[in-house]
Amino acid sequence: MEAARPADNGSRLLTAAQGPGRVLDLTVYSAAMGRPITVEVLPAADSSRPAPTLYLLNGVDGGDENGAWTMSKNWFTTTDAVEFFAGKQVNVVMPVGGGASFYTDWRADDPRLGRHRWTTFLTDELPAVIDSAFGTTGVNAVAGLSMAASAVFGLAIDAPGKFRAIASYSGCVRTSDPRGQALVNSVVLGKQGNPANMWGPPSDPLWAANDPYLRAGELRGTAIYVASGTGWPGPLDTLDGPGIHGDPVKLADQIALGGMLDAVAHACTQQLRDRLRELNIPATVDIRPSGTHSWGYWQQDLHNSWPMIEAAITE
Repeated sequence: MEAARPADNGSRLLTAAQGPGRVLDLTVYSAAMGRPITVEVLPAADSSRPAPTLYLLNGVDGGDENGAWTMSKNWFTTTDAVEFFAGKQVNVVMPVGGGASFYTDWRADDPRLGRHRWTTFLTDELPAVIDSAFGTTGVNAVAGLSMAASAVFGLAIDAPGKFRAIASYSGCVRTSDPRGQALVNSVVLGKQGNPANMWGPPSDPLWAANDPYLRAGELRGTAIYVASGTGWPGPLDTLDGPGIHGDPVKLADQIALGGMLDAVAHACTQQLRDRLRELNIPATVDIRPSGTHSWGYWQQDLHNSWPMIEAAITE
């Protein structure tokens, strides 16, 4: 890792320390949000050679629901991402935070959730810091689950050419129709935020401007992977399944709530598939015959999408 130059946008690397195992703990100052952001990095296997970068985005809790990422559910603690990417020539970057933000730039500060300028951070500020500190190739991909599964599309659309590949697991990309607005509102309200501070009232044009379904034509040329279950219990929805630890209450919650959420994601994924076909935009769409909104399936999705991502970002 090299000494990162301060970015022209005012963002900069504040601290870097060795975290658990291969993970590097970074603190990056976001000028847009006016605060430090925790960023975890798995460096590429061979630091002497430039490598591309994969950004992994977490869901509604932002990966730090218990205060620290090491104590919370996220890509590095709840899947085998750390082991999976060991030996691979790619920098894997996991920003921490942004719960209920949809990783977008909010129109106004929220009294409860604060200032969200995640589009700016993820497309401009953070890549400049990562590229400088790790000597990357400048080629990027982004993958996200649940809330972030829609955000990855918006990031690719808002920053053309920044991400050669996007992978979306169990999400809903249509955000401006009544169902989409209801889903977004439920997420933001669930964290005691005000959805009007994000894209305004339901009639505000910002909702349509941030709807990847409506802007899908702008994704042409981007490698796309989309996955979801159907909500029906699958092979990982068992007492000995990932994260259940034999607890029947956890299993019941995963089947009931997780089943409902992926049933919704299933309908959204079908809708997106049809939209991309209509526009003649290639995409890999993996709709499993079963499976709930849960980490075991997202780990599988990450594994399954990696060959497409790797092909897109390897020069």
